[in-house]
Formats: sequence, structure tokens, C-alpha cells
Amino acid sequence: MNVIELINKYYTPGRQLDILLTHSRSVADKALQIAANHPELNLDKVFIEEAAMIHDIGIFLTNAHGIDCVGTEPYICHGYLGADLIRKEGYPLHALVCERHTGAGISASDIEKSGLPLPYRDMLPVSLEEQLICFADKFFSKTHLDREKSVEAARKSISKFGTEGLKRFDNWCDLFL
Repeated sequence: MNVIELINKYYTPGRQLDILLTHSRSVADKALQIAANHPELNLDKVFIEEAAMIHDIGIFLTNAHGIDCVGTEPYICHGYLGADLIRKEGYPLHALVCERHTGAGISASDIEKSGLPLPYRDMLPVSLEEQLICFADKFFSKTHLDREKSVEAARKSISKFGTEGLKRFDNWCDLFL
């Protein structure tokens, strides 16, 4: 997979693309560093880099003016919308990372309980690679590209998604840090 070629299929040069690439590179680098620190997990580093680089490809379809996204969908939809694009490109496993990385994953019951504008299904990271990319993503925002969040700051962000997500994040801290 040529991730830059794939991203350029959907993005034109400009701030939106710069934000996506900078954020995604930070997430990929953190995930790869964690993978290197845990050889016992036998993680697929090529897949991790590719999937981390495209995990947010769906943001252009959302309405998030702070990051120059002028689409029509709510931002929370970027994961499954990106997954739909990546499935059509022929990368079903990479698409799962797109779909399952939001928050610390979102369960079908959370979707229903919170009335989220998402398809009713579990969107929880399953494979270790999916979990790792989701975890690494929590340390980087798209509005403060120049800094990595601390574990406590990442926990605070995750707490907005409820206790289930926070438990998953804490388990990932134990596994990956």
C-alpha cells in the first residue's frame, strides 16, 4: 500500500492535508516505537504504519472547521466513513482500524445509549494492532500538532467517552507502556 498515494486520492494540498499527515505520522511513530519496545507481542509493523497513516482518512467528510474540514457529517462519523472508503480501496483490515479507533472504541450499546449518529454495531478495536493504533492516537490531537499528551491528559480526554473506554485505555497502558 502506498499510503501517500491513497491519501492524495481524497485530499488536495493545503492545511487539511497537512493536519492529517502530521497527526497520522505522530500516531504511527508512537505506535511503531511501542511495537519496537514489545517484540514479545509479535506485532505487524508494516500494517501498523500503513493503518496508522490512514486511520483518520475520513475527516474530510465531516464538519470540523477547526481542522479545515467542511463536510456535512458530524466529526464522530469520520471513523466509519473512512472505513467505507478504505474497504472500497480493497483494504478491509485497514478499514477496521479506521472504524474502531474513535475514543477507545465505541460499543453498540454506547451508540444506542448516547444516541450517537453511527451505525448500530460494535466499533471496538480487536486485534493487538488495532488496539495499539487506537491507544497511540489518544496521545495526539489535530488541534495541537506540536505536542504529545501525557497519560493523564489522554485519560482525561478518554473519560468523556465513559468508564468502559477508560478501562480499555488503562488496560492498554498496562499492556503497551
